[in-house]
Amino acid sequence: MKKPGHLDRAAGVMVGLACGDALGAAYEFGGPYSADMPVEMKGGGAFGWQPGEWTDDTAMAIPLLEVVDTGERPRDRNLRPAVQQWIEWMQDAKDVGNQTSAVLGEAELTVTGDFHDLDTAVLTAAREFQERFPDAAGNGSLMRTGPYGLVGQDLEYVAKTAAGQSELTHPHHDAVAACAIWSATISHAVDTGELDIRKGLEASAVEVLDDDSRMLWISRIEEAEAYPPEHFTRNGWVVQALQGAWSSIVHSGSRADNDPNHVRRALEMAVRGGGDTDTVAAIAGGLIGAAYGVSAFPSEWKRQIHGWPGWRTDELIEHAVNATRAWKEPGTDFDSSWPSTDYCDYSDWQAIDTCVPHPHDPGVYLGGIGALDRLSSDVDAVVSLCRIGRQQVPDSIARENRVSVWLVDSDQPSDNQYVDFTLTEAADMVARMRQEGKTVLLHCVQAHSRTPAVGALYAARHLGVAIDEALREVNTVLPLANPNPAFVAAIRRIANEGEEQ
Repeated sequence: MKKPGHLDRAAGVMVGLACGDALGAAYEFGGPYSADMPVEMKGGGAFGWQPGEWTDDTAMAIPLLEVVDTGERPRDRNLRPAVQQWIEWMQDAKDVGNQTSAVLGEAELTVTGDFHDLDTAVLTAAREFQERFPDAAGNGSLMRTGPYGLVGQDLEYVAKTAAGQSELTHPHHDAVAACAIWSATISHAVDTGELDIRKGLEASAVEVLDDDSRMLWISRIEEAEAYPPEHFTRNGWVVQALQGAWSSIVHSGSRADNDPNHVRRALEMAVRGGGDTDTVAAIAGGLIGAAYGVSAFPSEWKRQIHGWPGWRTDELIEHAVNATRAWKEPGTDFDSSWPSTDYCDYSDWQAIDTCVPHPHDPGVYLGGIGALDRLSSDVDAVVSLCRIGRQQVPDSIARENRVSVWLVDSDQPSDNQYVDFTLTEAADMVARMRQEGKTVLLHCVQAHSRTPAVGALYAARHLGVAIDEALREVNTVLPLANPNPAFVAAIRRIANEGEEQ
């Protein structure tokens, strides 16, 4: 049964994959690292990544995401566009896995510029590679399989199609099985919010695994649950990559606690496991993101991630949301609706043009969405607390200085599973941008509930203002301010906890 927050969790698949990837990029080929080593999205590493830049893991997943986004079955000849994009990407990529490079390179030579039979050529090249190197079972197909978790069919179908994408470059039975198990587990998480790898295993046992393979994978999963990620030192092998990813999730928290900080702990633990850090963290990120949703990821991570083909967080969210919608509502055109529309129309709403200085910090403007159309010339950063269109923030604001917060104006717990976390992240992002010397517009639709709540929390956490005083003075300068009871309770709780610490 589909649980509320489905679109949040769908977006979490791709954002989680990219965050884990970019987080681990700087640490690849090193470790294991100590448990107290800070893990930062700092860039560098063996290939000179920029801070927040994703690697081949996310780059190879994106063409598969675009196939899934079409709503057509992501199998056989429908995968030809993805293979073609991989070959084009590979020409300038900083890092391409050895097996992937060999297979795609051979396929490109075979078709000699005619891409009509590209899918056949790459399958042939993969089989021939496997014949030459029968033990080759790298993690290159598992790292990119996340988008198959957005295929909203039964889990058996997800497992079968994910197995098929592995066969394009990694036909070894371990790689095929790992993709089937992990993708079906992601699909289950997107629908239910649960982290249950045995659901993925059961689905894969229908068409992908025989009885012996199923028993083998049960023992592998149990091993992952018994040992920490650093135990799996051969994580270039697909089996240990999966084990390391699952180990980092189960040893860093329990989904039953509904603690969004589990996301950060899991990905940091995956990185500290060492070895193929970007890939293990990317694999883990896709699954834990499917369970917790994009709203559980640190805003600073979401602000930083970027990479080929020129995408950032917004594009990952857009395509992931549309992909899951394409399978849940086949035949529907989503181009005119969020997140694909260029402009979300709120013209029927009142007081959307509100824009006033924060009563405790003139470097922060509090406003409605109409303020984006009349942006003050000194504003160079925007924190959006409501849905906006792709072109709604003016081009004068650099993309890395636009942050969108997944926050629903509702006092129903199911609408904002992590209300304390989300409000805190939003207030802290305003503070971080102010520390960088930026003038910030903090807005929702009407500056009615979300904006005053976050504005008051910012003053309490970072300006030393008592929370009730901050809320009262913020409400005074905003004509429609009246934060909903759940937000008021949350910001008081957060502020009081901060004082106790």
